[in-house]
Amino acid sequence: MYEALVVIASFAGGFVASLAGFGIGSLMTPLLAARYGMKLAVPMVAIPHVVGTAVRFWALRKELDRHVLLTFGLTSAAGGLVGAVLHLWLAGRVLTLILAALLIFAGITGLFEVKLRFGPRSAWLAGALSGMFGGLVGNQGGIRAGAMLGFDVRKEAFVATATAVGLLVDGFRVPVYLVQQGDELLGVWRLIAMATVAVVVGTLVGRAVLGRIPEEKFRKVVSGLILLLGISMIFL
Repeated sequence: MYEALVVIASFAGGFVASLAGFGIGSLMTPLLAARYGMKLAVPMVAIPHVVGTAVRFWALRKELDRHVLLTFGLTSAAGGLVGAVLHLWLAGRVLTLILAALLIFAGITGLFEVKLRFGPRSAWLAGALSGMFGGLVGNQGGIRAGAMLGFDVRKEAFVATATAVGLLVDGFRVPVYLVQQGDELLGVWRLIAMATVAVVVGTLVGRAVLGRIPEEKFRKVVSGLILLLGISMIFL
């Protein structure tokens, strides 16, 4: 039964991520943490996350906004590395609640169409902070999507660029997790493999649905998902 729940959550995570640029870690991490603890759950999720993100990026690669990637994205990847290194020592409930508060703020401002716009300097800072929180608590996608609402990009470019940033972050943090907890991950390889397959299937299904969401509704859909994620993190 537990493995079935992990597969369902993995599929749902891949599906949502194809629509909003985040969702895999957000849906999978709490479920895995309930059995394995947060210290192991974060690196467990990182493996299906990097595979699903790579598949999503390949499907949307032509929509990439290179300017956002080279400002926000690079510092987000660097922040993800810092967060991954600090994960074993600093991750905890207080950080999760801080992240939840940030997500709720981002979701509300997006739903009420409060215009946040990032210039060159603020884009670098937003990227670094979102990446670091991602490395620490394993939910980088939500805060990254919240920060990316400050950029004026179309829905396909939004998801493609958020995906590319996520891939950069994974490229920095996954090797750190493998070095730190490789033996533990080998002990749960079967569950990780099942989750990875489910994430890929969900990603492909979600990609087909993205094109059906009207452009004018897209930002509110993303904002609503961010708000729900922030609220859920308070109670998990």
